[in-house]
Amino acid sequence: MKKLSELLASKLGSNIFTGVVLLVASALIGAFVVPSYRQGEPAIAGRRAMDFSLDLNGKPAHLSDFRGQVVVLNFWFSSCPPCIAEIDSLNALQRKIAGRGGTVLGVSVDSDLGSYERFLRDHHVPFPNYHDTSQKIAWNYGTSVFPETYIIGADGRIARKLIGQQEWDSPDITSYIESLLPISK
Repeated sequence: MKKLSELLASKLGSNIFTGVVLLVASALIGAFVVPSYRQGEPAIAGRRAMDFSLDLNGKPAHLSDFRGQVVVLNFWFSSCPPCIAEIDSLNALQRKIAGRGGTVLGVSVDSDLGSYERFLRDHHVPFPNYHDTSQKIAWNYGTSVFPETYIIGADGRIARKLIGQQEWDSPDITSYIESLLPISK
């Protein structure tokens, strides 16, 4: 203990202590800035969702074509373990909200078309998906962690952003999404 106090009392010890304090402070600040910390990210709540064009079943479409519906916009790729883990609950959510004014809309950033198509087929994905090999849509939305999901209200505004794997059929999430649906049952 005496050696530690002597070290801290010395100029070198003082510099080391200052460096450690600055490192810890930087890590804490970084933790609050990193997107994965900002679950729900209130700063984007209420912003109009950025429109983009896509191709659904061979036909041109836009995100704005879904206006009037709640859209669960999910960015994913086929070899992403958390994306694989949440797909069954996304499928369940789609079955629950389809026909009630809601839809899940997937945007895959897979570079390989075969992997994308195999994933959809193997997991019996019932909701519309778009294969964005350019990754431009995810980039424009600021997606850096996969999966990442934006819940967009019927008015076209972002209600919430969720980062990482979710249990989409959990009571908390389904009741939240159902509260946004324009048609209640």
